Amino acid sequence: MMIKAQIPNTLTLLNLLAGVIGIITVLEGHVLAGAYFVLVSAAFDFLDGFAARLLRVQSDMGKELDSLADVVSFGVLPGLILFMMAKSSAPADSYLPYLTLIVPMLSAYRLAKFNLDTRQSDRFIGLPTPANALFLSTLPYLAVRWPMLGELLTLPWALVAIAWLFAILLVSEIPLIALKFKSFAFAKNRFRYALIGISLLIVAGLQLAGIPLVILAYIVLSVIENATGSE
Repeated sequence: MMIKAQIPNTLTLLNLLAGVIGIITVLEGHVLAGAYFVLVSAAFDFLDGFAARLLRVQSDMGKELDSLADVVSFGVLPGLILFMMAKSSAPADSYLPYLTLIVPMLSAYRLAKFNLDTRQSDRFIGLPTPANALFLSTLPYLAVRWPMLGELLTLPWALVAIAWLFAILLVSEIPLIALKFKSFAFAKNRFRYALIGISLLIVAGLQLAGIPLVILAYIVLSVIENATGSE
């Protein structure tokens, strides 16, 4: 077995490792730190695909391993973050925090569906799991930045509503922008360029607290692109 063929798989396993450490960290009560492990996992998730294409060692094994790692890093970890947020303010005997666990369930479904769906070569169908994980894991930072919104995000029913809404988006049939450029012509990529520009401005101004707004902008721009029939 060629060593270079294992480079992407090693990066995928590092994605998994970051997700597992993130879960341990959140269980120890450090909910804010969970977002950093999602970010690290997302970096490894990007690098494993990049390395596989660069080294020309794409494989079915790598594809399946990637999905297994993503279930942990982009399904279980963000679901646990929401669970811990809801549990911290819910009555001790409340069942509501457990309803946030729809996130890992439908994340797993989304990843299995993605592996079989041949329509997602140039755009996504449904919200990608990394985008969903980034949104959910950085909500605590948004709550800290804007205390009035933070009061809403301490309500268990609000967190359950967010969990279910975004879990449904994962498995929806809504086409969403993918940053895959067939050319760099502005006319054919104006929504991609708009998304990149808006994202840079928001993150520059708000740092991690801006990531939920970036994901919302991503969804809105995708809907507008679909409505206008743009490529």
